[in-house]
Amino acid sequence: QVQLVESGGGLVQAGGSLRLSCAASGRTFSTYHMGWFRQAPGKEREFVAGISSWSGGTKYYADSVKGRFTISRENAKNTMYLQMNSLKPEDTAVYYCAADLSPGALVAGRVDYWGQGTQVTVSS
Repeated sequence: QVQLVESGGGLVQAGGSLRLSCAASGRTFSTYHMGWFRQAPGKEREFVAGISSWSGGTKYYADSVKGRFTISRENAKNTMYLQMNSLKPEDTAVYYCAADLSPGALVAGRVDYWGQGTQVTVSS
C-alpha cells in the first residue's frame, strides 16, 4: 500500500514558477514509476510528466509542458517533485501525483495509487 500526499500548489502570475512535491509512504517508493497528472475544470484528467523507478533515469513529458516543467525524485526522502516554470493560465488545474509498478499503466492513467490533488492557479 502506498499513500501519496501532494503539496506546493497555489496562485501564481503567468510567467511565474511553482514546485510541487509528492510525499509517499512506505519502504518501496523507489520501485514505483511515478508521475503527475492534471485536471482542469470541465476537462478530463491528462498526463503531465513521468519518471522511471529507482534512479529515475527516464523522464517523459506531455508536449504542452516540455521545456517548462521538470520532474525529479529523491528516493531517500520518498518524494517526487515537479518544477514548473514559465507558467501559463492554461496550466491551471488540480495536479495529482500517481504511482504504479508499470510504466505503461502510469502513462495511460491506469495507476494503482493516486494522491488527493493540489490546486494550481495561474492568473493572466
